[in-house]
Formats: sequence, structure tokens, C-alpha cells
Amino acid sequence: MAKLLQNLVYQEPSSIYLTAISGVTFLFLAYLGISEIIGNHLKYSKFWNVNSRKTSGGGGIKLSSRPGMILLYAPAALLGLASFFIFPGGGIRFLMLKLAVTVHFSKRVLESLFVHKYSGGMMLDSVIIISSSYSFAAAGMIYIQHMTLEAPEPLVDLKFLGLLIFLLGISGNFYHHYLLANLRKENEKGYKIPTGGLFNLVVCPHYLFEILGFLGISFISQTLFSYVCGIGVALYLIGRSYVTRKWYISKFENFPKNVKALIPFVF
Repeated sequence: MAKLLQNLVYQEPSSIYLTAISGVTFLFLAYLGISEIIGNHLKYSKFWNVNSRKTSGGGGIKLSSRPGMILLYAPAALLGLASFFIFPGGGIRFLMLKLAVTVHFSKRVLESLFVHKYSGGMMLDSVIIISSSYSFAAAGMIYIQHMTLEAPEPLVDLKFLGLLIFLLGISGNFYHHYLLANLRKENEKGYKIPTGGLFNLVVCPHYLFEILGFLGISFISQTLFSYVCGIGVALYLIGRSYVTRKWYISKFENFPKNVKALIPFVF
């Protein structure tokens, strides 16, 4: 197993700093996932007003959803765009990674502007945490990929498989975001049980496809840091989907119990 894993990862320059960055990133994202499960939610979407009494007492700042969502993704999208000028060239894999990172976060900005419909707000502290995490991941994946340009390619080349998975992930994520947006008529603010697509099987198919998108990016990159980011995002979204399903069950008596949180028929 260890030999197989070595075949899937670049032999990066030996550096205690790179190892530490990967380890800290994984632990931080895993912590966010566990925090969701135990009730310490990042305060956006359905959970923006969780612990509102504590937040208001502590002087928390609430943002409107649209600018808040844009702030989540715009810095990472700009970093992706800037990478084409900071690190020109670099071969097909590096180009694919820069494109995937830029397209992923730019898509989220455009969705925030033109697709999503909003009913609540966001707390600034959560915006800062999420935006910083995405920006760090985007910059880290691109910079570490740049550092491996002179290193031997992994024995098992996953970049084209990664591209296919990324395209599946980003398409499925957009489609289910579109379905969510169309649940509400103009000026409606309340939540409804989502239907259509994979919503008939899981409550968070958009999270499932976002995980696939990051898995695709990690396969395109094949660095340890990119794998850590993909696994870490998956752990966070697993926690988020778990509590989202619990929220729907608590709010809707007719919520279908056979609808899972994230993976059809499994979880």
C-alpha cells in the first residue's frame, strides 16, 4: 500500500516546512468538520444565526449574504488568475492545475452573483475563516506544484483522470446549486425540501460534487498538499452535510427519512 501511494505522489523537495504545512492544513480542516458535528457551526447559510446571543454579545459583525459569499471565493479566484502571470509556463499539468483552481473559485463567485438566492446573512468571523482557508489552499497548491516542476513525475499519472473528475464535480455542483436557487420564487425567503437531481437521494449533492471537484484537482496536481486539501475539504463537508440533514429533519415533519446526507444509500 505504501508503495502504491508513493507512485501517486510527487517526490517533493525534502522540507520540514512543507510537511508541517500539510499536517497543519489537514488538522485544521478536520477540526472544522468535527466542530460542525458537535454543533460549533461556521455561521452561514442555514446556520448563520447559530449561537446568535453569544455572537451579538461579543460584538460579531453580520454581513449580507451576497457580498459575504463573494468574499468567500473572490480572493482564491484572484490568486488563481494571478498565478498565470506569476508562474507562466510550467507544462501541461501545471497549466491544468492553475486552470482548475481558477475556474473552481471563479465559478463560485459567479454563482454568488447570479445564481444563489439568499434568506439570511453571514457572520464576518466565519467569512474570514472560510475565505482564508480557500485562499491558503489555492495559493499552496499552485506554489507547491511550482516547486515540483523539476521533480520526476509520479509513476502513475492521474492528471487526465483528475480533469474528468473535476469536470464532473464542477458540473454537478452547478446543476444542484441551480436546483436550489429555483426552489424559491422571487422574494421568497423560507427554506423548502429540495427535490430533483440527486436531492431525491441525498440532502447535499452539491457538497458531494464539490468533494469530487477537489478530488479532481488533487489528481491533477498529485502533490501531498493537494491530497491533504482534498481530504480535508471532504471531512469538513461530511460534517456539514450531517448537520444539514439533522436540520431538515428538525424543521420538516415530512422530510423523507430515506434521503441520506451525502452519499446515496450509504451516509
